Amino acid sequence: MNVANLQLEGLLMAVASINHLLVQKGVLTAEEIDLALRKTEAGETSQERSDGMSASSRDAVNFPIRLLGLANQCQPEADMPSFSKLARMVGKIKEPYNDQL
Repeated sequence: MNVANLQLEGLLMAVASINHLLVQKGVLTAEEIDLALRKTEAGETSQERSDGMSASSRDAVNFPIRLLGLANQCQPEADMPSFSKLARMVGKIKEPYNDQL
């Protein structure tokens, strides 16, 4: 596997752990984190941002946002799933973009 991919895996899991801790400490709620991630994904899938971008490129951009969203749903009582389990879950919940219908 590409070293950059491994670095991104580590970074994503670190951010997910920090989000988990922020909820546990009462700094943010899981709902606030979810809303922030949804807003980010909406911005990344906007017509202006994704014009001319292939579906696979949009999936690549949105993958980390969706992975963090799934990790956030485990808040705060559950253990964090592994990166590979979260990645599989992202693949299962992926929906087609409007221009793919």
